[in-house]
Amino acid sequence: MERRYWLVSLPAVDGKQYVYRVYAPEDALPADLFWDAWHCHDESALPRAWDLFDAAAIRRVGGALPEHPHNS
Repeated sequence: MERRYWLVSLPAVDGKQYVYRVYAPEDALPADLFWDAWHCHDESALPRAWDLFDAAAIRRVGGALPEHPHNS
């Protein structure tokens, strides 16, 4: 089984972009994708990410990942 996903890029205060893979349906709301990635980042030890929705880059990945225990 293959699963599609979204990439959400969040700019952080250190000037870097942190990219998160978010598993969600094709009709997911961009705001939900943003907050899913942002909360994942916020709970880590990485430098603070900006919580500005307009600063995030969100895109659907055309490829798919093979089924793998860590991808579920």
